[in-house]
Amino acid sequence: QKYLCSNCNNILRKALQTLCGHRYCSACLTWIVRNNKNAICQKCKEEDPNTLGEESLLAEEKAFGDAAINKEISELRVHCVTLGCSWSGIMKDFEDHQSLCEYALIPCHTGCGHVVMRRKLADHLENGCVNNVTVCQQCQCSLASSEYEVRTFLSEIKASYCHSASSTNKDGCRFSEVGCAFRGSRDKIKEHERAALGAHMLLLLQHIRQLEGSLCSAAKAARGCTPQEKVISELENKLHVFENIVAVLNKEVESSNLEILAFRRQSELDQNIIRGLELKIAELHRCLTQKDAGLSSLHKSLLFSEQASYDGIFLWKITDVGRKLQDSVTGRTVGLYSPAFYTAKYGYKVCLRVYLNGDGTGKGTHMSLFFVVMKGDYDALLPWPFRHKVTFMLLDQNNREHIIDAFRPDLTSASFQRPVNDMNVASGCPMFLPLSKLQSPKHAYVKEDTLFLKCIIETN
Repeated sequence: QKYLCSNCNNILRKALQTLCGHRYCSACLTWIVRNNKNAICQKCKEEDPNTLGEESLLAEEKAFGDAAINKEISELRVHCVTLGCSWSGIMKDFEDHQSLCEYALIPCHTGCGHVVMRRKLADHLENGCVNNVTVCQQCQCSLASSEYEVRTFLSEIKASYCHSASSTNKDGCRFSEVGCAFRGSRDKIKEHERAALGAHMLLLLQHIRQLEGSLCSAAKAARGCTPQEKVISELENKLHVFENIVAVLNKEVESSNLEILAFRRQSELDQNIIRGLELKIAELHRCLTQKDAGLSSLHKSLLFSEQASYDGIFLWKITDVGRKLQDSVTGRTVGLYSPAFYTAKYGYKVCLRVYLNGDGTGKGTHMSLFFVVMKGDYDALLPWPFRHKVTFMLLDQNNREHIIDAFRPDLTSASFQRPVNDMNVASGCPMFLPLSKLQSPKHAYVKEDTLFLKCIIETN
């Protein structure tokens, strides 16, 4: 099972391992990601749908090539399943065998419509192919076509070259006998022979000219000599075969050029599609970013609306008091602002500010508590200055002795005029509560590292 793709369930080809630990063929993963938004690993769904997480999201950039499993697969022992074929070997040699398997069924290349075993193609071409018959210009007999002669001759040349290469020059090109000097590994030679069709055709043309020269010399030497006529005839036949070879190679070159042109056109189309998809993805990403920003704003508004008070009474819960007091002592944080609240639905917008280690005259000795008038949406409709009585309370969580202080606004103070900036200067009680009393075990002003401050604004 570990050698099978999680998508196509076939032997892995160029295996990639995802963050969730499952393996996919490179082509399968590309196809899944390209055709499915936020694709989830199918194996993760099958194994345990309840444990799906971010690692189950499929993405090409987060997958990595599994060299170990690819090496194991390339060394697996396999055999050919084609009926009659007894070949067996390792996986990395199987593709080469598939292109050479004599028992494989292949279509006749003449277009007659028959499908035959590769090993019986020659017999089919010679005896049964309706598209493979021609008339000899010399004897007027029906014979196998020149293309069949060329291919048969090429097979003989290939066999002789393979034999020669195996016995004399294991690293030489098969066309070395007609002048090609390329040398290299088996894979390099295959690549060279695919890429050098034109060069090999020129070498064969040169070889043909040499044969023509030999033919002319033999003809001159053979005038009036009957034994030489046989040599001349053989050279003429050989020349005819080489001409056919050149014709076939020329067709293959033309066919290759057409294929290359088609691949280039398809590549351009694919590139245009990819660019279009990239632009679409960029646009979607921009839209998602805008939506995320909108959701974040809505989330903040929702939190604010949940915490906001519209009746002039506000209860402020402060947690982590010990840490925040220490931060105030060290100067890391100066003061803490409460969420905003209102005296009425369309009333004044205000908040509280507390200095746990004191401010001004109470710095270091008292907790300071202040009242802040903020710029609101309906300030233009409200009377100014702000003139409502403000009462502060620090609640004893045992409900025994609350700390209470109150003040009426100084109508001449800038703190209570209509705000010009986001908030006015804070005003209140710099010596609201001694720090020694805040931490006193007799009271429960701080309990479970939490304290509660209450503000009441008289709106009557």
